[in-house]
Amino acid sequence: MATATLNGAVIGDEAAFHAACQAELGFPAGYGATIDAWVDCLSYLRDDENMTRFKLKPNEVLEIVITDAQKIPADLLEEINYCVGGINERYEDYGEKPALKLTLR
Repeated sequence: MATATLNGAVIGDEAAFHAACQAELGFPAGYGATIDAWVDCLSYLRDDENMTRFKLKPNEVLEIVITDAQKIPADLLEEINYCVGGINERYEDYGEKPALKLTLR
């Protein structure tokens, strides 16, 4: 399983979250640093779009581990969790297995 680790201790707001994700997930230089852009980038994990540094195989899952998750603002953490569910539903709508697993530590 592919893994990306984010340090929740340094994610105090949405801007810090997007900066950490761009660095760890390898989003492109033109990444818009919005939750919509985050969803878009993670919706192409099995395609040749190069929206992340990850290229998953058909049944592979990317685990996003957030350490010190309790330090992230609750509303941001709730939005991340909601979006992971939505992204996985998008994969299922295309007849694919879910591609993301969110692990909070």
